[in-house]
Amino acid sequence: MRISSLFLGVSLVAIAVPAAAQTTTTRSGTSTPVRVEVGTAAPAEAAQPTTTLRDALVQAYNTNPGLQSDRATQRANDENVPIARAAGRPGLNGTASVTDSIYDSDALSGPFAGPTRQGRAGLSVSVPVYSGGAVRNSVRAAETRVDAGQASLRGSEAQLFTDAVTSYVDVLRFEAIVRLNQQNVHVLEVNLQATRDRFEVGDLTRTDVAQSEARLALAQSQLRTAEAGLIGSRENYIRIIGAPPGVLAQPPALPNLPGDVQDAEQAAIASNPDLEAAQKQRDATAFDVRAARATRSPQVALTASSNYYNYLGSLSDQLHAANGINANGIANSVGAQVTLPIFQGGRPAAQVRQAQARRAAAMETVTLTERGVIAQVRSAYANYQSSLRVIESTRIAVDANKLSLEGVRAENSVGTRTILDILNAEQELLNSQVNYVTAERDAYVAGFQLLAAMGRAEARDLNLDGGPLYDPEINYKRVKNRWSDRNDDPEPQTVGTRTNQTPVQTPDVSGTSLDPVLQRSDTTRPVDINRKKP
Repeated sequence: MRISSLFLGVSLVAIAVPAAAQTTTTRSGTSTPVRVEVGTAAPAEAAQPTTTLRDALVQAYNTNPGLQSDRATQRANDENVPIARAAGRPGLNGTASVTDSIYDSDALSGPFAGPTRQGRAGLSVSVPVYSGGAVRNSVRAAETRVDAGQASLRGSEAQLFTDAVTSYVDVLRFEAIVRLNQQNVHVLEVNLQATRDRFEVGDLTRTDVAQSEARLALAQSQLRTAEAGLIGSRENYIRIIGAPPGVLAQPPALPNLPGDVQDAEQAAIASNPDLEAAQKQRDATAFDVRAARATRSPQVALTASSNYYNYLGSLSDQLHAANGINANGIANSVGAQVTLPIFQGGRPAAQVRQAQARRAAAMETVTLTERGVIAQVRSAYANYQSSLRVIESTRIAVDANKLSLEGVRAENSVGTRTILDILNAEQELLNSQVNYVTAERDAYVAGFQLLAAMGRAEARDLNLDGGPLYDPEINYKRVKNRWSDRNDDPEPQTVGTRTNQTPVQTPDVSGTSLDPVLQRSDTTRPVDINRKKP
């Protein structure tokens, strides 16, 4: 199963803002006894990506133990169909026995004594003819629950992909945030050195130095927090995907997003796998009620048996001659058995009421699930649209803060701005950059959650080049009509990969890339900020 494309092109990137060269002056603003070049070290050349989002989804799809467990649970659910059908199929039993009479006070003695030993072997067949619809309705209930299980498995796939996408873009976000904070720390280190130099020549006060030191310490703590977040996001990626992230490529764009929230709701109500599973479970309970009512109906079965007996040499010749009793023989019989329930202590009515109550619960579960789906769709759509606007606003904020920082530095050079003004401008620029990166991540996650709620984020919807997709229908067709009592499957083996041998993650971001946000055109933005608003 292949779909032509998964996504288009999008990126989550950090914004590199090199610090401008700073020329210091005296308080008079007319001389330049000290000149300090403030700038960031040239970033290391970015490594080529080793993992794409599609690679991560394929690996999670094939090796995630949670999904593998759900698949095994569904295979177990498939077996309820042949189990239900077995109740309406013929049953064949064989029996064998050997008896030896040790003492019998009523037995005759002498040559006319009866045989004291006996061996028997026999076969009996019972064929159910009528069960009041119990078997038929049990089979239909089991078949409907298979459909419900397959829908639930689709929901598990969508949830896994949502978790995988979230973990993927979380790693990219924290990598960008760490790079931005590293850059900020470097700028503040240079600023602190420049401030100290100017303090030494009497151009600044001790207060200016203390402010620079405090802001550097704050930036270092922010960097440590960002590094901890990056480590956590990488470990969460390993938990979901099953392997370290490596160098991640930028994720592609989300396809087939709805034009408005009404279209999203309609698609979700028609295709959401969790809602479909709840509806199928509700349908199955109707057959449960009918099967429970069938316990009050007559049961009819045809029977046939054949038995071989042998007295094992304990029959005397006199008794054989006198009564014509043979030392061995065969006895065959056929018959019909009718069971008419008259009184069962109230159990049938209790079973019917129980099935009806479970049906009522399943009906309410459908409504509850539908509520959740509608809320999920509306929330995801609102979050997506909100994130688009935040991206647009924070991009403007980044532009404005860059210009503001340049202006504050220029004004400081002529003595109209203080060091604190520069520090505040740098912090505001960093905050806007982090907000921009976070908004890109939030838009991507919200968009994928919206697709998942609409039933468009399952394996069959994605172009996963990792071999054939898992089809639960194959196993169901394999087992649903089996008759054999000896046709077991091989012993199960673990499919999900363990992560105990993966390396402990670090906050290293030397192989990641940084792109200035203002160097990108609208066609290369991570999301379309010009989308028509609802």
